[in-house]
Amino acid sequence: MSSTKAEAVKNGVIDINGIMGFIPHRYPMLLIDKIIDVVSGESCTGIKNVTVNEPHFQGHFPGRPIMPGVLIIEAMAQTSATLVMAGLEEGRHLVYFMTIESARFRKPVVPGDRMLIKVKKDRQRGNVWKFRGEAYVDDVLCAEAMYTAMLLPNGMEDAGNAS
Repeated sequence: MSSTKAEAVKNGVIDINGIMGFIPHRYPMLLIDKIIDVVSGESCTGIKNVTVNEPHFQGHFPGRPIMPGVLIIEAMAQTSATLVMAGLEEGRHLVYFMTIESARFRKPVVPGDRMLIKVKKDRQRGNVWKFRGEAYVDDVLCAEAMYTAMLLPNGMEDAGNAS
């Protein structure tokens, strides 16, 4: 791991500045606040502090704000992308969604919740990675999904759908 990456990952933790160094997402699409418990190239846990100030709550749903399930899955993907990027030796790459499978939404995530996003690499073949993601609030499983992503050198965006 390069010194810059080693500085970003301290004791298995990646703060918001480190996350922004690894993935290109920014407000309002940056959906993770911190990464904890990193096992390089294998698994990690992301934290998302859900606040009522997020733009999607204005319309989803007025009077009863609930975090959209697709954004929970996006938070899982961003956690996985940070894990992948933190483990790369060098070079600028982007991680793109390829598939989402077996998505299940079990409990609403609402403003005030602290979502723990646990991701684990299921397998990797070349530049294609498959992950299992789970989102928890207060130790209760709220959502889960299997998803596949492709790692491409930055600048090859037209090779797949960007997430």
